[in-house]
Amino acid sequence: MKNIILLGSTGSVGRNVLDVARRYPDRYRIAALSGRGNIELLAEQAAEFRPSTVAVGDEALYPRLKEILPAGTDAAAGVDALEGLAGRGDADMVFIAISGTAALRPLVAALKAGKTVALASKEPVVSAGMVIRKLADENSALILPVDSEHSAVMQCLSGRSAKDVRTLYITGSGGPLRSTRPEEFDSLPIERILDHPKWKMGPKITVDSATLMNKGLEAIEARWLFDVPPEKIKVIIHPEAIVHSMVEFADGTVSACMFSPDMRFPILKALSHPEIVESSFPRVDLARDGKLTFYAPDTDKFPALALAYSAMDAGGTMPAVLNGANETAVKLYLEGRIAFKDIITIVSDVMGMHVNIKEPALEDIQNAEKWASEEVLRFC
Repeated sequence: MKNIILLGSTGSVGRNVLDVARRYPDRYRIAALSGRGNIELLAEQAAEFRPSTVAVGDEALYPRLKEILPAGTDAAAGVDALEGLAGRGDADMVFIAISGTAALRPLVAALKAGKTVALASKEPVVSAGMVIRKLADENSALILPVDSEHSAVMQCLSGRSAKDVRTLYITGSGGPLRSTRPEEFDSLPIERILDHPKWKMGPKITVDSATLMNKGLEAIEARWLFDVPPEKIKVIIHPEAIVHSMVEFADGTVSACMFSPDMRFPILKALSHPEIVESSFPRVDLARDGKLTFYAPDTDKFPALALAYSAMDAGGTMPAVLNGANETAVKLYLEGRIAFKDIITIVSDVMGMHVNIKEPALEDIQNAEKWASEEVLRFC
């Protein structure tokens, strides 16, 4: 029985984690939960899974949360509470499904405590990959990626070294705008942008899929998770979303990892590591699904990819600026304050203003991310 600390239980990934845990009650115990603000859902989850502690990110919601939790369940609030849960002694695994840069501090706390971390939040590794990698190594902590693409890479690399890799392919469906002309982008309603053809995800990551920034962020994440240099990482469009990543090795052989587009596969892979656990999730049927197609992304139509690669090449604090600016610009778009194509224009402008720190400490990274967010707001 594994004790799981689940941070971000009310989001789309967190709810899928609980769905997997529900199916394997003899394998996984949810020892603690946290959510950003949906305390009614948190209370429902607590009533079902009976964790010892439930935390909410918004401290103003603490009194109400305490009132509605089941008897015997402790309430907590704020970032300090999340860090405390991440380093808790009885945790066999810390599952971080917190969206965006808010995941950074709990991730650092979990790594310093030497925990096994199932990580569904790519932004901390994008912004602070060098620091995160060092912390994991120094504390013998293990990071198990839960992004479908990075989970697939991990499986392709099983038993092999990064030095054996010739090319690491991050696949992507092409997002909701794959077949849309760029001159139409700004005239589309937000509902159309959020209508992803293959995945049901939160709004931020779905907008990132529409700009293809998500693939750029995943390339940066892969660089640090797997110690593969940027020039060996390529993005390839695969509309069927069956092959989730591929690795070409130095000898010319290629390994691919395939599964149906369902987040429960990489979630179960992380929860069960290093075992393989039987599941009843939808199976790949190549005879039924037909052909698998692949083609290079159109970086003129989707300039976010080139922007992300330029940040990865620059290194230092530049990926943090990319991430902080993008997160804030996407938020403004979702609020209806800027047009869709403004997102990448603003991110590019903010990156152009940044004075890069090549060997940053964690504080430098956090400051750069905060500065980028504030600059985006000034633009608007």
